[in-house]
Order: sequence, then C-alpha cells, then structure tokens
Amino acid sequence: MGSLEFHHVPDKTNSDPPMANPMDPEEFRRQGHVIIDFIADYYKNIEKYLVLSQVQPGYLKKLLPESAPYDPEPIETILQDVQDHIVPGITHWQSPSYFAYFPSSGSIAGFLGEMLSTGFNVVGFNWMSSPAATELESIVMDWLGDMLHLPKSFLFSGNGGGVLQGTTCEAIVCTMAAARDQMLSRIGKDNIGKQRASSFVLCATMGTTATTSVDPLRGLCDVAKDYDLWVHVDAAYAGSICIYPEFRHFIEGVEGANSFSFNAHKWFLTTLDCCCLWVKNPTALINSLSTNPEYLRNKASDSKQVVDYKDWQIALSRRFRALKLWLVLRSYGVANLRSFIRSHVKMAKIFEGLVRMDNRFEIVVPRNFAVVCFRISPSAIVSDDRSYNGEEYNMVNEINCKLLEAINASGSVFMTHAVVGGVYLLRCAVGATLTEEKHIVEAWKVVQGQAHAILSACVVDLHNRMRYSNI
Repeated sequence: MGSLEFHHVPDKTNSDPPMANPMDPEEFRRQGHVIIDFIADYYKNIEKYLVLSQVQPGYLKKLLPESAPYDPEPIETILQDVQDHIVPGITHWQSPSYFAYFPSSGSIAGFLGEMLSTGFNVVGFNWMSSPAATELESIVMDWLGDMLHLPKSFLFSGNGGGVLQGTTCEAIVCTMAAARDQMLSRIGKDNIGKQRASSFVLCATMGTTATTSVDPLRGLCDVAKDYDLWVHVDAAYAGSICIYPEFRHFIEGVEGANSFSFNAHKWFLTTLDCCCLWVKNPTALINSLSTNPEYLRNKASDSKQVVDYKDWQIALSRRFRALKLWLVLRSYGVANLRSFIRSHVKMAKIFEGLVRMDNRFEIVVPRNFAVVCFRISPSAIVSDDRSYNGEEYNMVNEINCKLLEAINASGSVFMTHAVVGGVYLLRCAVGATLTEEKHIVEAWKVVQGQAHAILSACVVDLHNRMRYSNI
C-alpha cells in the first residue's frame, strides 16, 4: 500500500500579519518604564485632581470607539487615552483628601510586590504548582499573626494556620462553610435544612465600616461556647491596629474564637486585594473546601507534609499574594508600620478636636481608631433639640445629607455617610498614605464653608415659613 502524501495549502483568506512576541524582554522593559513614569507622575500631581469623579453615567461610552482596534496601537497612544478619558472617571482613593468609606493605602513596596506577583504569573493552587508561593505564604502569615499578637493557636507554629484571601467576604464565606459542616458532622447531614447561619456561626466585628464600633469579644465567645458555635472575628478595617500592644485590648478574648481576619489592603500599605485569614483548626476548613481531582494528585500532597491552599478557599486558582505582603513587611518593618497607623489616629484626633470646637457640630458616636462620625447639631437648626418633632428630626437629617452632597460636589474632599439609629451622620475616615495634617485642616475648612452656606439658607427658609404661616 503506497504512502499517503499530505500537501499544506496556505489559507489565502487569512492575511493577518504575524504577531510580535507579546513577552519580548526589551519591549517589556521599554513599555514598563513608560508605565512607571506615568504612575509616578500621577502621584506627583494627584492633589490637582478632584477627589470624587464628577462624570455622569455613560460618559465613557461616548468617548471610546464602538469596537476594538483591528491594528495594534502603541502604549503612548493608549496612555494618552488613559489620561484624557479614564483619569477623569476615577475617584482617587489615593488622594490625600480622600476620607470616604475606608482606607485603601498603597505603598512602593505594595506596588512592587504586585508587579513581581504579576510578573511571575504563577497559579499556586497547591504546593507542587509553585512551592515558593505556598511556603512564603505560610511563613508570612505566621510573621504577621505574631505581629498582631494573635494567640499561637492561630499560627502554623501552634497547629493553626493562615491563608491569604481576596476580601473579607471570601474569608467569611469560607469560615461559614467550615462552621456549617463542622456542626453537621455532629448533628447529621440530614438536618441541613433545619440549620440557619446564625445557628452555627457567630461573627464578631472589630471596627465596623459604618462607625468602627467594636463588639465585646470575650462575652460573645463565652455565649458561643455555651451553644457550641463557631466564632469568627471580622477585623477587616481595624485589625491592623493590633500591631500596637496598647490597642490589643480591643480583641481581648480572641483566644476563644475559631477564626480571625483583617484586610491588609485597607490600612496596612498593601495593595488590593489581600485579606488575611487565620483559623485555629485548618482541618475544618480543608474538610469543607477541599477538592481532589485526579489531575491534581501528586506525591507531595499525598504525603500530607505540605499545604495545598486550594483547600483553604472557594476558588481553585490563586494568586501569589504573599510576595507583596512580604515586601511590605520587609521594606517598612514593624516600627514604620506602627508609625504609619499611629499618624492616622493622631490626625483623626485633630479632626475630632476641630469638630468639637465648633458648637454648630457634634460627634455622634465615640471615635475609635481613625474614623470620626459627626454632623451638624440639631441645636444649630431647630430651636430646642431636646424635644424637636418628627418633621424637624427629618429636617436635621436632610440638612446633613445636603452638607455631604455639597462637600463632595466641591471635588476637593470626599467623605461618606452612615445612618445609626435613624441619625444621618458624616464619616471622616483618615487613612490615605499621602494624607498629612494640612489636609485635615483643609478638609475641615471645606466642611465649615459648606455648612455656613447651608445653615444660612436654612435660616432664611425657616424665616419665610414662619412669615407665611402667620398670614
């Protein structure tokens, strides 16, 4: 039987040019320098931008083409569009005049660690897929847990362990799954329909996003012990402050908890995303979240001598987040990290003092950490704030809402609000890396200026109401 001959016939319909190497080292070096210069200039000029973006919904669709380009475009052209079209639509979380929501502090070390992580681009789902990614994460989590003065039972060195998640929400979902399955192992899986989230896990907060209030942890742990509940401590914002021994009392009783998490990407100079989760009993997490398809089997995992972090999270794939946290810890050290956080607490105290000095304002809830909750006082709006009626109560809230809108519309400061017990309040959350005392003073001047205009208009409005009501 003769051999078959195959002849390649070129596809003449495909005239696309050959693609240049997308990872050419020298071109990467050139474009990398361009990007670094762009970001450096952004930070150099960040105070020139309005903090809160003033664009309208749908603005970008009007500025960009309807389809992707057919031919490649140079990085310089793309960055010009970033400057012209993207930057105006950014709310500048890294601005020194950003006081909204919660901090998202960045740093050189955090950025460079992110670059290294992205550069290596490993998918470290188990030890074998990148041993350094797994082992560095375990080491860094023990370092950080020790810095936070967590009980040794939460560390690998004490038979616990830590893992880096994306966000607090992910960490809580993981602990809820572990808590649920741990409970069902005792009462039987047939009873899963009878269980509710509150019947197997208790979440204690250290520094809520709204007012940074702190739950009484020791008491909650005592209650949970009586009912055999899993206690998770959510310290997403304020956990960073525990690197100070004098603030450690905020988590007294944590030894009675089962898990603890905080976001290093909020107030710890580490770029998004980086949530740190520790558990006393890693086996509970692994039993609930592990997946072992044949293609992932290997001798290292079978030996039970390594950590496979895929079994500590919801997703299979995971980033090399430990690199940036490692760079932050090594580049700044405990002393500088403490100084960074302390400076924000000091500036928050300054802002609080300025509020108290103006009798038109009041502090609504006690300040914890670096968030000040304040408002225009009812006494500055109604004649007798001890007995003002429902209509006046709503008016106080409305005026404070107008104040926040005016502050943010100025573009020079960005703050957010909360409603606590029906009271509308403004939040000044200090924590941006570039914020200095001068920015606190300037922010307060903006608040006072907008309040003066609003209260003046309010007096005129009340006068008119009274005049017309007497006609």
